[in-house]
Amino acid sequence: MTPKSDSSKSIPPESNLTLASPGGAGGGEEDGNPTESKAAVVPTGSQSPQPPSTQPSPPTAQVLAGIWKASPSVAVLTGAAISLLGLAINSPWLGLSGAFLALLVSAVIIWPAVLSLLAQLLPPHRSSLVVATVGIAVATLSFLKFLGFSERLVTWSRQIQWDAFGSLAEWFGALGQILIAILAVYIAWQQYVISRDLTLEQNRLTSQQNTLTQQQTIDAYFQGISDLALDDEGLLEDWPQERAFCEGRTAAILSSVDAAGKAKVLRFLSQSRLLTPLKRDRHLGRPILNGNGGYEEDRDSGVRVIDLGVMLAGADVSGTDLRWTELSDANLIRANLSRCDLVKANLARTILYEANLAGADIKGARLFYGDPKTATPRSRTELPDYNTGEHTGAVIENADFSDAQRLSEDQRYYCCAWGGSKTRATIPGGCQGIPNKLGR
Repeated sequence: MTPKSDSSKSIPPESNLTLASPGGAGGGEEDGNPTESKAAVVPTGSQSPQPPSTQPSPPTAQVLAGIWKASPSVAVLTGAAISLLGLAINSPWLGLSGAFLALLVSAVIIWPAVLSLLAQLLPPHRSSLVVATVGIAVATLSFLKFLGFSERLVTWSRQIQWDAFGSLAEWFGALGQILIAILAVYIAWQQYVISRDLTLEQNRLTSQQNTLTQQQTIDAYFQGISDLALDDEGLLEDWPQERAFCEGRTAAILSSVDAAGKAKVLRFLSQSRLLTPLKRDRHLGRPILNGNGGYEEDRDSGVRVIDLGVMLAGADVSGTDLRWTELSDANLIRANLSRCDLVKANLARTILYEANLAGADIKGARLFYGDPKTATPRSRTELPDYNTGEHTGAVIENADFSDAQRLSEDQRYYCCAWGGSKTRATIPGGCQGIPNKLGR
């Protein structure tokens, strides 16, 4: 059976429109109109029919719309002119009508710009909050008005004892003044703390600068003394002029530096053998070598390049390192040597009258020569005997040896014997069985 050909064959899926040509082969119409090929749009199953076209607006509305689109300002000017005319002829109705027309049209013109400005100033969620806030405020006012809350608030306010509130306000005012005073004190304290910190920082920087300047001064002193004390052959000079210059520079530097600076200068002079009495050639004045790579000492008649004399009288060198320093024959009256490291220091014939040696480490320090039982303090008139120790000891009367470290038995005997009653009271270990040879 042969299938019939269906003229209403289904539209292929890829085609949404079907073109239909009415009429026969000629395609002409019976009313004699010119033959025209019309395309009929057949919607597919997935498309809905199009709605009918909108009816044209009435002629009056079209005229008004055309005027509005042409120039809205004309309507504003018309309303303004009518309002001015009403003002001129003193006609309220005419003036109010023109004003209402001008206001309404102006509001319609400006409203889109206002919306655009609000959109730029406030994000969507912010604008929603603003609108909600306005709504809450209006609703609250309405509730207060129409539910009788306003009358209740007025009645309640009339019943309040405002004198009590006035007294309470005075208390709050006093409290505010107290808080302001506390705030002022706190601000002043903070300013003091900041000023103190700045002062401490400035003092620290100043101390560092002073230390650096002092070290540079000491270095320059070292170089100058070296140039004066050495000749072209590298030997210590004994000419009075060079010695006088050396002593003058030393006196100046010791009076201008602190305790640590004094200790540096004394260690330099001691290690350079400039404070040691050296044996010299009587003709040329040059020091004599001892055959062991050093210079020969001469305690009896040797000459020092620099004689400290009274340069350290009353000086404060507490807590400094004075190990192996040559301080013999120096005048250290009332000097502060507390907590000094005096290990192996030479204090023979040194004047330590009323000196402070509390807490000093004097292990191996030489206070005298010879035997402690025959050694005696220095004398202004008698020459020292370095064999027996007579007149070779330090003057330690009224000196303070409290908590002196590592004091030997020979040192303790000499200090107890020649220190006097005040010194004996400060000797570690006591002076039991040791005679007081000063008698006072």
